Amino acid sequence: MQRRFLTICLLGAALAACAVPARADEDAVEFFHNIEVTQDAPVADAVCFFCNVSVDGKVNGDVVVFFGNVRLNGDVQGDLVKFFGNVTAADNSSVGGDLVSFFGNVRLGENVAVGQDLTCLFGDIHSAQSATVHGDRVAIPAMVLYLPVLVVGLVVWVIIYELREHRRRQLMQYPYPPPPR
Repeated sequence: MQRRFLTICLLGAALAACAVPARADEDAVEFFHNIEVTQDAPVADAVCFFCNVSVDGKVNGDVVVFFGNVRLNGDVQGDLVKFFGNVTAADNSSVGGDLVSFFGNVRLGENVAVGQDLTCLFGDIHSAQSATVHGDRVAIPAMVLYLPVLVVGLVVWVIIYELREHRRRQLMQYPYPPPPR
């Protein structure tokens, strides 16, 4: 039993020593620090948390941004996905895959090309006439989310107001100060 356990441990150590480590030298992943892609230094993928991405060159993969803005003045070969921020694509820039924006606006300049779908959830799309989207263009404005929240909030406010008024009217039925006995 001990010999079998020792053999398994040695085999596991040998396999771990032979494992090829993952390489992400060409990727740009940042937290709280902006990513700038220049023409001299292209990247494979750009992932940014709480920061902005500025693409003046070429991204060979995808761009993903959480809580930040994307300024595109070059090419993205893959998808561009952004949560809580704005996307601004300058003239003659392109996105090879999908462009997806959650809770933010998308602004496309002249001759901007989107290779597949353009989706903007809870934001607006402002695009020039010459901007082309080769797939579907879907925009769901923020009012779709905010209007039901506003209606529910208004109903709750009316219910609370009426309950307070009802209690106030009940208290006002009694004379103040009370009559002497």
